[in-house]
Amino acid sequence: MINVRQVAISEYAYVGLFLLFGIAFVLGAFLFSRLLRPHKPNSMKESTYECGEKPIGSSWVQFNVRFYIIAIIFLIFDVEAIFIIPWAITFRSLGLFAYVEMMLFIAILAIGLFYAWKKGVLKWL
Repeated sequence: MINVRQVAISEYAYVGLFLLFGIAFVLGAFLFSRLLRPHKPNSMKESTYECGEKPIGSSWVQFNVRFYIIAIIFLIFDVEAIFIIPWAITFRSLGLFAYVEMMLFIAILAIGLFYAWKKGVLKWL
């Protein structure tokens, strides 16, 4: 007869072995890359690199959060286009259920856009 406790412990042992192997693999990769890479620091390598231009001023510049919010909204509507294009190509064969699902998807995005608009997020200062 098989002992249930022994089976459970052996399954945890497999999980533990995989965990240890994963940690050892990552640490080994870090060590291996540290041994192989050249290490010749100088002031030019340690300076801030900004598109090939010499840095001007401090790197601690605060950006307006609106830049990131507009970028996220743009990405959301890009993803929407990625979902709508294949749906529109196969629209006739999908039927009424797919049409209702897409209208629900667009409605959720429209509600989110309306919410952002009402909160004043889309105003550019």
